[in-house]
Amino acid sequence: MKLNELGIPKGRKARKAKRVGRGNASGQGSTAGRGHKGQRARAGGMGKVGFEGGQMPLARRMPKRGFTNIFRREFAVINLDQLVDFPAGTTIDAKFLKEKRLVRKIKSGVKVLGRGEVQGALILRVAAVSATAKKKIEAAGGSVEVISG
Repeated sequence: MKLNELGIPKGRKARKAKRVGRGNASGQGSTAGRGHKGQRARAGGMGKVGFEGGQMPLARRMPKRGFTNIFRREFAVINLDQLVDFPAGTTIDAKFLKEKRLVRKIKSGVKVLGRGEVQGALILRVAAVSATAKKKIEAAGGSVEVISG
């Protein structure tokens, strides 16, 4: 057992909140832990996230590059060397791969890449396949059907 594995003892009372501004003898008197004057010392004095007191914020001073494609499709990727264990004639689709825990999230579908070799004739029903993978699967007698993710 390590210190970070120790739990809270049963029946222990919850820690009391620190009572600030209750006199100097309490240790959190006078400024109540807020320092002296300034915007952060005032009630309601915390500005927006990234606000720099009127100075041009860092996020706006940095140069901007590129763009975000809102139509981007992100695939769950699998390679041919991960399909070696399956016998010939097996139909492989996204649901099958998720059940076998070869992919975690299906996202926009499954894409098969060409690393490795194919032993038997596999039937693939996936959202995308690389040219190398398609060539290797068809050379082994299998078939590839590209379906929309």
